[in-house]
Amino acid sequence: MSNQKPITFVTGNANKLKEVKQILSDGDHPIEFISQSLDIPEVQGTTQEVAIAKCKRAAELVNGPCITEDTALGFKALNGLPGPYIKHFLTELGHEGLNNLLVGFPTKEAEAICTFAYSTGPGAEPIIFEGRTAGTVVPARGPGHFGWDAVFEPLGTGLTYAEMPYEQKNKLSHRYKALDKLRKFLQALPEDSS
Repeated sequence: MSNQKPITFVTGNANKLKEVKQILSDGDHPIEFISQSLDIPEVQGTTQEVAIAKCKRAAELVNGPCITEDTALGFKALNGLPGPYIKHFLTELGHEGLNNLLVGFPTKEAEAICTFAYSTGPGAEPIIFEGRTAGTVVPARGPGHFGWDAVFEPLGTGLTYAEMPYEQKNKLSHRYKALDKLRKFLQALPEDSS
């Protein structure tokens, strides 16, 4: 990446930044990037529509290559809602409120979805990398400082994301699955193309 601009990961979330750094620095060929917090309005739509719009705007603002991330949590009983609006639901309702949304429904199944978008710069169409992890919504367990991690239990683990050591979470999470695809894509790029 000699004279090329570095890739900017656009996020204002310190916990998200920490996870992304841990995952992308793993392995023989770590991906290097800088981070920047930008206030980008989020459009309404599907996870992919939200991610594409966010990445296009971020590429304009940083005037170069960038990565954006959007996380969703879809409840099976609510046909995939709150989905990409989970952040707002969590802010307004808290962990207990997320559980209360499912009272009376026969299933607490949920799917964690992470969508990374990569753009080479302004005007370029973003490339999408998505990861999904199936699980259930449970009463909050573990530290409650990182979004909805305390109420999401991936299938077969017996632990919420919040209860897991970082190493365990970072090998099975929706974010890891999306980032692994992104990492492989970036590592396959010629040196001077990013």
